[in-house]
Amino acid sequence: MRVIIIGAGQVGSSIAADLDETHEVVVIDCDPERVDELNYSLDVLALHGDGTSVDTLEEAGVERADMVIASTDDDETNIVACATAKAISNAFTIARVKNTEYLRTWQRSEKAFGIDFMVCTNLLAAESIVRVVGLPAARDVDPFAGGQVQMAEFEVGEESPVANQTVSEADRFDSLTFAAILRDGEVTIPRGDSVIEPGDRVVVIGSPKSVQGFASSVSPDEPPGTAEEVVIVGGSEIGYHVARLLEERGFKPRLIEHDAERARELAEMLPGTIVMESDATDVDFLEREYIGDADLLVAALDSDEKNLLVSLLAARLGVERTVAVIDTTPYVELFEAVGVDVGVSPREVVAEEITRFTREGGAENVALIESNKAEVLEIEVDTDSVLAGKPIRESVASLPEGVVIGAITRRRELITPRGDTVIEPGDHVVVFVDSSVIDDVTPNL
Repeated sequence: MRVIIIGAGQVGSSIAADLDETHEVVVIDCDPERVDELNYSLDVLALHGDGTSVDTLEEAGVERADMVIASTDDDETNIVACATAKAISNAFTIARVKNTEYLRTWQRSEKAFGIDFMVCTNLLAAESIVRVVGLPAARDVDPFAGGQVQMAEFEVGEESPVANQTVSEADRFDSLTFAAILRDGEVTIPRGDSVIEPGDRVVVIGSPKSVQGFASSVSPDEPPGTAEEVVIVGGSEIGYHVARLLEERGFKPRLIEHDAERARELAEMLPGTIVMESDATDVDFLEREYIGDADLLVAALDSDEKNLLVSLLAARLGVERTVAVIDTTPYVELFEAVGVDVGVSPREVVAEEITRFTREGGAENVALIESNKAEVLEIEVDTDSVLAGKPIRESVASLPEGVVIGAITRRRELITPRGDTVIEPGDHVVVFVDSSVIDDVTPNL
């Protein structure tokens, strides 16, 4: 495809880096230094200009483009850029926004603003956070097949009962597939005799019930489901959506907001949440309110540094698990190294959502593992797929190493894949693929 990306910030650059080997990519940005940097570091054509300008879009070849992605940090710029591109081309347009009001307007009117697909940074980040709540030891959770299948990544601690067990010993669940073990930055496809070591991160794919069961076996001391006590620090848009989504799932979270007016506003909008007006770095307040007894704390303040401070303070007071919103994607690994349990980058979440539209073979859903070390794809199998009409042991043998069939749904029924399972055209298959072979594998699925 010919893809035009407007905005070369963290989101745009991430998408460009993901696409440059397999697609013709043009990036437009108003910062000449950033343009020079991209032309040097990636196999893309980077242009200096205004992405909302007809002249700039025509210079980028918008009339031949298959897709236009507007990913700047300004909502209005992204909307206008997509509207302009749609007016002068037939490209599929994707706009990134932060304000959920724009998303609601777009959802009420099909293709409003000339936008074919809209992604909301704040809402996607909140949904990503909420998915790990109630699932002990989970670092990342993504739904597939309309919620019938979950992919989850767990960190195995030294005290975990699963530590030092083989995969065969840990796999006590009917509909669960061990897709990968991540150790020292390397991805390993596990066998039955593979040993799960302390510090490993284990990726599993299966039914929500089986994933929940495995979570409890990884960390039996943490209460599963809505029994988990959650504290949210920061009444930002992300903090608000986390609380709202938790209320919908039956949780009764507590939310700490420093600004009095915003706290009153949140208290009115969130009837199932206890909203407290205070400074979340006030240790006396935190001790008085027994914040240290919480099972999970979400830091959703307006700066990465504040979120790191609050997370470390909460851990010191006794909070079981901390989740921090980290706006600067490269900081995620650093923050997790110094004590944050789960770092969520809104920009990375949005890039992941947009990436699924660019996959060859029409992947219906995509989840990135550990900043692109591997991917989990959901595909609908057609008659030309190498998976169709053959037992899995035969079809996988014709694919490179690094591919694991995680789950199958057929007419909305979940099927646990085994070596003799035959995949039929029309089946939805959730497959784990190591990033080193993704470009070779995807077209054949």
